[in-house]
Amino acid sequence: MATRDSDVFDSLGRGLSSLGTWIDDRFPMTKTIKEHATEYYAAKNFNLWYGFGVLALFVLVLQIVTGIFLTMNYKPSAEDAFASVEYIMRDVDWGWLIRYLHSTGASAFFIVVYLHMFRGLMYGSYKKPRELVWLIGMVIYVCLMAEAFFGYLLPWGNMSYWGAQVIVSLFGALPVIGEPLAEWIRGDFYISDITLNRFFAFHVIAVPLMLVLLVVVHIMALHEVGSGNPDGIEIKEHKNERGVPVDGVPFHPYHTSKDLVIIIVFLILFSAVVFFAPEMGGYFLEHANFEPANALQTPEHIAPVWYFTPFYAILRAVPDKLLGVTLMGLAVLLPFFLPWLDRCRVKSIRYRSWVYKAALAVFTISFIALGWLGLQPATGIYPMLSLIFAILYFAFFLLMPFYTRYEKTKPVPTRVTR
Repeated sequence: MATRDSDVFDSLGRGLSSLGTWIDDRFPMTKTIKEHATEYYAAKNFNLWYGFGVLALFVLVLQIVTGIFLTMNYKPSAEDAFASVEYIMRDVDWGWLIRYLHSTGASAFFIVVYLHMFRGLMYGSYKKPRELVWLIGMVIYVCLMAEAFFGYLLPWGNMSYWGAQVIVSLFGALPVIGEPLAEWIRGDFYISDITLNRFFAFHVIAVPLMLVLLVVVHIMALHEVGSGNPDGIEIKEHKNERGVPVDGVPFHPYHTSKDLVIIIVFLILFSAVVFFAPEMGGYFLEHANFEPANALQTPEHIAPVWYFTPFYAILRAVPDKLLGVTLMGLAVLLPFFLPWLDRCRVKSIRYRSWVYKAALAVFTISFIALGWLGLQPATGIYPMLSLIFAILYFAFFLLMPFYTRYEKTKPVPTRVTR
């Protein structure tokens, strides 16, 4: 019996090997796996911060899969959109779970991406030779913002309607091209059925295709120059006689096994939110969005979803609409220039001066504070606080060439130390 089982497994192994050879003759499957997994060497001292990139990819797949299932029952028309979402929630088998996975996944996506970007700020992931990796990542972030904005209107709830109305109207503040641009985005003179169809096409087809392409390019660019590490050391500079980095390990299985643990922990926390607090007190799903869109009934307080509120707070920090829109756009664009704004030669925050650490701490506090202020009404002391934290936000970038040029850094080790 044991001999028979062994023969079966041997035959199966030979069959799989033959299949692999047949595929390799026609497609570089094994070569790709070696280049990007089993023979791609990454630093052996990755910590938890280096798991958010994989988590971002995981959540992207989750969003695409749940989005496909949602489109099977969603109707992109002003008359039927809200009712179709209610139908998904109440009558489709497990529809409520798919919808909550998608809505909670949107917030989870931004949480993971923001932490991924923060890791880049800590460990200098935007510095030479990874400038292009950072730029592609920032383009992904902008596309992600567009994807979230287009998807925000689709439930056709009252907050979705008025939120889109306010955000699209901001483009009208631009001189000369403002009104034609806003009209083109809407596809009409006001938010209507045409706008909903247009946003549906962007959300379901155009932007996801662009995101997937950019993610592939992002990973290819990263693997071309190699991953960074908490010490900020280029492991390719120290190789053994076989040309293998002495401070590196194959990405698979060493880092993939760690990433699997991180994904499991993430799924536990994510599931807890999905099953016990999918609305998160109105931060993930606003209460006004459980009412159908009504052009005659404005919500008491119009505010975007939490992941847009830092920029919304900057917009409201100044009374002039054009200046506010300009500052909001500048707040998104400035991180693109980090590779050239940061003049310090040291990558990792472990060996940088207290000046940069303090600047990063102030920037982080200001970003979180702006996020909270963007959810508050634009009355009382809130506009003044928004202006103060907006100034601190911009100061981090605009003053960076000066406070990083003369940093007193610690000696950087030549080999990975921990």
